[in-house]
Amino acid sequence: MSESLAAVSADSLARGSTRAPWRRMIRRPGFLVPAIVLALLVLIAIVPAPFAGLFGNGDPRVCDFGRSLAGPEAGHPFGFDMQGCDVYANVIYGTQSSLAVGALTTALALTIALVLGTLAGLGRRWVDWAVSRLTDVFLGFPFLLGAIVMLTVIGERNVLTVSLVLAVFGWPTMARLMRGSVRGVANQDYVLAAATMGLPRRRIILRYVLPNSIAPVLVVATIAIGGVIVAESSLTYLGVGLQPPAISWGLQLANATTKFELAPHLLVFPGLFLTATVLSIVALGDTLRATLDPRRQQ
Repeated sequence: MSESLAAVSADSLARGSTRAPWRRMIRRPGFLVPAIVLALLVLIAIVPAPFAGLFGNGDPRVCDFGRSLAGPEAGHPFGFDMQGCDVYANVIYGTQSSLAVGALTTALALTIALVLGTLAGLGRRWVDWAVSRLTDVFLGFPFLLGAIVMLTVIGERNVLTVSLVLAVFGWPTMARLMRGSVRGVANQDYVLAAATMGLPRRRIILRYVLPNSIAPVLVVATIAIGGVIVAESSLTYLGVGLQPPAISWGLQLANATTKFELAPHLLVFPGLFLTATVLSIVALGDTLRATLDPRRQQ
């Protein structure tokens, strides 16, 4: 009975701090447009075939060398690449790999950050010291340089391996932020009330500490998705990212650089999709930050 009363008391104290911000975010004008753009891109990534089939045959691997570097025309609004493949179909199918790398990398980095940040924030002093030093070590490696070194060693570079490498170097900032957030929430009244009334420590962490300390980390993780997509494109441009037969915006941009003067459409259309995706993610993250930061609430 006492444990049940403790849970009710802690819930009543914590509930007010978690509901209102999310309702305010949905009402903000900066939320709707980027959310719609990202929802459409996610839908394209999940089922690219219907969207690719809107123009031409919709198959990115069906090529006609006689149309090499040809510009936009009826049925092929983005023109053709060096092999005579439809650029529009390639851009549509490239959405899948680019978004997959961004989402998978961020999910892996966020998982590592949540675990290590919570351990550092709630653990003993030696645990905090060990996690902090580990974080400092990884922060000492330049993000892209470390990824280039690891990807150069790896033989096969696909969505999974590239995501794993980027996640290895992408978690430290989020882990440090999670540590500070957990420490702040651990001193809140509802957490202290739950601990005083004898609730198990594991239940306090999972039910009260994590849900109320994760918001700042989610903001950073949301914005990080855009950075990861740009990083994947940069690595692929440098020749150490995704490899054919994968299809991604980074590969298309890398292949377009040598033919930009003859066929600017090779660079323009993948670049537009990449820019729209990153700007939408950054705008959504900024809206999320403004919603959850009381100093920026209007």
